[in-house]
Amino acid sequence: MHSAREARPVRPRPEKSHAFYPDDLAPLQEVIESLKSRLRLAVIFGGNKATPGSVIYQCDNIRSWKSYEAVAQDIALALRRIGFRHVQLLPDDMLLGDRIRRERIHMAWINSGGVQGHNSAAHTPAMLEMLGIPYVGHDPLAVTTLDNKHAFKREAICVGLPTAPFSTWHMARGPFRPDLNSRFQRSFGDYDGPFVVKPVSGRASLNVHFVDDKRALTEAVAEVYRATQNEVLIEKYLRGREYCIAVAGPITAREGRLTRGRDPFTFAALERVLAHDEKIFTSMDLRPITHDRFKDLDPRQEAAKLDCMRRLAWEVFREFNLRSLIRLDIRSDENDGLHILEANPKPDLKQPADGITSLISAVAARRR
Repeated sequence: MHSAREARPVRPRPEKSHAFYPDDLAPLQEVIESLKSRLRLAVIFGGNKATPGSVIYQCDNIRSWKSYEAVAQDIALALRRIGFRHVQLLPDDMLLGDRIRRERIHMAWINSGGVQGHNSAAHTPAMLEMLGIPYVGHDPLAVTTLDNKHAFKREAICVGLPTAPFSTWHMARGPFRPDLNSRFQRSFGDYDGPFVVKPVSGRASLNVHFVDDKRALTEAVAEVYRATQNEVLIEKYLRGREYCIAVAGPITAREGRLTRGRDPFTFAALERVLAHDEKIFTSMDLRPITHDRFKDLDPRQEAAKLDCMRRLAWEVFREFNLRSLIRLDIRSDENDGLHILEANPKPDLKQPADGITSLISAVAARRR
């Protein structure tokens, strides 16, 4: 549990040293081109614990499970399209190490949230670290922090990033009683609602509840716990509009040429369009992402908001020492102030098809 303090404004950061990223990218580009015919790549998707031989014993899924295999296929096709000749799909179950050794894999792309258990999104990068296999994705600490919303929000508060007031509860301590919970009261004071109650680790807005006032929190917290068997996050409901923006490292490739920007690369700045009866964005498992569910921000009329979103994205990428793509979900309050809801460590990269897409890929497809 943590009570939110007032966050400092997001300001431009001084230009950092580019020691990690060499000034001359031509040698790197030459190396990549020379490796396309030889490098053996694996795109890793979520293994299924119900598949015989995938685990020793089945246990709870704290994070709602999905294989992401279809998107892994899209990633593999994209890698082949740009010239990589040896690309395979592998599930991240207990046989992953044997498969990597047998297939003589040199490098991996992680597109998995894990198989089962606690902090499952960190299991695959941790295994690859132990095996010595380089990978595209977040390191175990980063992905654990990002995938546990309460841990992310606490660290965000420590570095002065704006996020809605929140508290947490675990049912091992008994039923949640807001009137008797001193930490809840320190977080929210005399605020009686509405609230959002959700898993600390989840995906696609599953098991997320809008709660009108604190009298209904006891049952809502119990319901989320029954679904996840894990800590539950209670957050102030922000009444404004909802946005997202993607951010990755400063080196990008356009038409086969590498370039490096001064700041992390931001793109896909969108507003999520809520239906008249939607208080929070409906899970993509229940209502797929179609083009009527988001819209671009006007670069002239909403320039200040776009600038603030970019600065928030840069701050998160730098302060959390990230090296891979995230999607930042943001919501405004009644005064149009922006607050970070979460930093999604594994945003959907589904290739657009038949009117259904992902929030990141839709923008990339429109701007080719």
